[in-house]
Amino acid sequence: MCLAVPMTITNIEGRRAVAEARGVVTSVDISLMPDVKKGDRVIVHAGFIIEKLDEEAAREIDKVWDQFLEQLEKEESV
Repeated sequence: MCLAVPMTITNIEGRRAVAEARGVVTSVDISLMPDVKKGDRVIVHAGFIIEKLDEEAAREIDKVWDQFLEQLEKEESV
């Protein structure tokens, strides 16, 4: 199974960008989406940006992640 992660671009240098999600910071390749800018919300898979999100889609994905993580915390505390 593969998992694509929504992240926010915090810096860009050449073909690489720094992306952040929930306190995790990583370097990603922008070759597939060279028009991304600092502050853009993107989907990252296998170290590559594969999609640029509009703000509504980003909020919806964040909401689902919040619900998922909340459920995990409940299950772990049992």
